[in-house]
Parts: sequence; structure tokens; C-alpha cells
Amino acid sequence: MNFDIVIVGAGPSGLCFAQALAECGLRIAILERQHESQLANPAFDGREIALTHSSAQLMQTLGLWKRIDPQAISPLRDARVLNGPSLYAMNIDHRDSKKQELGYLVSNYLIRKAAYEAVKASPSITLLTEAHITQLSTDNEGAHISLANGENIAAQLLVAADSRFSETRRAMGISASMHDFGKTMMVCVMEHTIAHQHVAWEWFDYGQTLALLPMNGMRSSVVITLPASDIQKLMAMSEADFNQEIAVRFKHRLGAMQLVSTRHAYPLVTAYASRIVAKRFALIGDAAVGMHPVTAHGFNFGLRGAATLATEIKAALLRGGNIAAPDLLGRYERQHRLSTRPLFIATHAIAKLYGDDTIPARLLRAASLRIGNRIAPLKRAVAHMLTETH
Repeated sequence: MNFDIVIVGAGPSGLCFAQALAECGLRIAILERQHESQLANPAFDGREIALTHSSAQLMQTLGLWKRIDPQAISPLRDARVLNGPSLYAMNIDHRDSKKQELGYLVSNYLIRKAAYEAVKASPSITLLTEAHITQLSTDNEGAHISLANGENIAAQLLVAADSRFSETRRAMGISASMHDFGKTMMVCVMEHTIAHQHVAWEWFDYGQTLALLPMNGMRSSVVITLPASDIQKLMAMSEADFNQEIAVRFKHRLGAMQLVSTRHAYPLVTAYASRIVAKRFALIGDAAVGMHPVTAHGFNFGLRGAATLATEIKAALLRGGNIAAPDLLGRYERQHRLSTRPLFIATHAIAKLYGDDTIPARLLRAASLRIGNRIAPLKRAVAHMLTETH
């Protein structure tokens, strides 16, 4: 089978990249291990995605936004950063970004479903599910992929979007700087009796990190980061005990809390590829940059990278050029590094400082919030970073 572009991984980034090129006359294939039914009706996985205004605009352009129930899109009006037991918070106000809200909250499984539906509606995209790659390589002639069922696939360009633990990246001989924080995140949806006012919380409490992502109504996505053994205990608790435990962990600031979804746990591991491109090859999504969730920019970066690479390819097509040319891929790599590296490094520094419970770190944590709250240009800069507005 011959295609112009082959994408490994039918997650949101891979699907969105394919959809961005759907009208260009290219023959595109997406290889995915899962059964198609898992793509058509993805299960709730606990993850709520905080979308910037830029990402929302891209999703509208790609035809995803209209496929998501408006009632399932929650506005993120403001953000609040808390430290330890103190009620004092650094407040990021939507007015600092000159928007009605900082961004939007949408369930990951709904984004996946919308992206799948958009791709299935495109005649130029071939989705090959239950596809297990046994061998792949690229050379001056193109990309070559062998599947376990005996089929061979050739393409001009190979793109990997198969998670921060990308096997495709490894097979291409590209290393990644991976950092295991030694913690696990548990995510679920909870109802509560005190309104959240559509304010997101990032609460660096001592011994735990709590995040609250406000959903429509009196419910929120709750994210708790703890050592794996503590998360296992939370996962194993009865629902009644769990409800009480979470209310206590939030110091009853949301009143009584009740679980209204399944619970899901994920190890806290970040990744940054040493190279984002190679000969006739590119990384997008978490395969290129797997972010720490503290700034909620993981999928936003994935979407931005997919759009950047698609824009370069469209420009090459207009010139009649090579869609896998080294200079094209080099421009994509430079742009994506420039847009992701500074925040990736800053996020690690924040996570390290606010995960440190020593006395000096606690004092520095408290002082940094108070200083940040008093510097208006800094708060505006943070608001613009969160919203991706200019």
C-alpha cells in the first residue's frame, strides 16, 4: 500500500493532524493498534482537557468543535494557585487576558470521539485499525512499514503520534529525556455542595497536590497527585469512604463531595524528544513533548505542533515541493521547540519547587505566590500563556 503520509497513533493529536491535511489531495493513512470500536466510542478515561482559545479555534477549523455537545464544554473563567494550608491564593483573572474566560474544559474522550468522526468523514484518510507494526525505516526514497499481518506500506513521510512512550520514536533511534516524578495522578469527577464559580484550582498542599477543573453545574474534575501506594488506597476505597476522604483532603472547601464517575490513575512521567524530526520522519503530540499536567498544556501543544507541521506541508504543496524535505522538517522542529521548550523547563522548575515540602521551600513557595500576585505584568503574561491569546 502506498500513501503520501502515514501517521502512527490515532490519538487526538494524530487524528487532528490527519484532519488538518484532509483537503489537500494527499493520501493519508493512520495506523492504530486498537479496534475501531474503541475509537468510535472511546470510554471515559477521567481526563479533562483545558483548552486555550487558540486550541478551540483550531478545533473549530478542523470541524471538531461542532461535534461536541455545547453542554459538555465548560468555561474556565479564572485560575487560583494555592500553597499549603493557607487560604491565600495567586489569582489569574480572565480580565488579564481581555477574554470572557481563560479557556474551556472538555473531556478527553469527547475530543477523541469528535476527531474520529471528523476523520471518518474524509475520503482522503484511511484508518487501519488493529495494525501492529513489526518493522519500520526511512531512507532517501521514503518510509517503509511492515505490519504483523504481512502487509507492507510505503509513504513519503512517516509521522509518530503514539504517546510519550512512543515505540516508533525508539524504533527510529531517537532518544527522549524522560522524568519520572515518582508520583501517580488519580482523576475522577465529583459533585460538591459549594459552587466553584468556574474557577480552576492548582493547590500545592503539603504532601499532596490537588487540582480542581470546574465543569458545568455543581461538579468538577478532581486531580490528586500522591505516591503510588497512596493512590492505590484511594482507588480501592468504597465510594462512601472515598467521598469522605476527598472532602477532607480538600479541607471541606467545596462542602460535601460525591463521586459521579469511575476513578482512573496515571503515572506522572514527562518526556521531551532529543530530536523532533529525522529523515522523512516527524514526531507530534506527546511523542514529541509529553508535558507535566500542572500547566494543562499537553494537548494544546500537541494540537499546535500538528497545525505547525500541517501548515509547512500545505506551503510545500503550493510550491510543488517535497512534503518531507529536510528544510521543511527542520523549520517545523525549530518552531515547535521554540513554542514548547521554555514552558516545559519552567513547568519542571515549578513542579520541583512546589513538590518540595522542606521548610526553605515552603517559605519560597509562599513568597513566590505573594510576589506574583502583586506584579500585574507577570499575571497578564501568565493569563496570555494560559489562553494563548495575544
